[in-house]
Amino acid sequence: MTTTDNATLRRSAKYPREDKVAVVNEIKELFSSSQAAVFTEYRGLTVAQLAELRTELRTKDTQYKVYKNTLVRLAATASGYALEDTLTGPVGVAFAKTDAAAAAKALKTFSDTNKDLVLKGGVLGDSVITADGIIALAKLPAREVLLAQVAGTIQSPLTKSAGLFQAFTRNAAYAFKALADKKQSDEAA
Repeated sequence: MTTTDNATLRRSAKYPREDKVAVVNEIKELFSSSQAAVFTEYRGLTVAQLAELRTELRTKDTQYKVYKNTLVRLAATASGYALEDTLTGPVGVAFAKTDAAAAAKALKTFSDTNKDLVLKGGVLGDSVITADGIIALAKLPAREVLLAQVAGTIQSPLTKSAGLFQAFTRNAAYAFKALADKKQSDEAA
């Protein structure tokens, strides 16, 4: 076997290069450790605009990465996602670690002001979602607001119950007071 044959074998799909295997493993790890992954096409954005986007996403605990589509496709397939339609053209992936809605909102806001950023779709949990799904996710309130709404929903019946119990004891106290006053007036008469 000649040197050329070894190089051909090493580059083939049967013998992938170690650096590419490491990148695929990195992407798989990002898929598994993230709540969501949003795919965008960034063609036409300047380096400064991409830096601005990355900075904004970092505040939302989100990483914006650009990989070769082939490597993302391999990692997605290994993770159980079918993303064939999404991975066309230059694609950047935003991996949201904690709040998928906040990351989607930041991407949607950025794409509204920079028309060159196109939302293509993504992964939310174990589901593949379309660009419309990303936009719907962006319309959700922030995580803290949702938690406050849930807490308010749970607290509301408890507050009403406490008010009812308080009203019962207050009314009973008024009734006992009225009875005591009537008894005193009867004894005085």
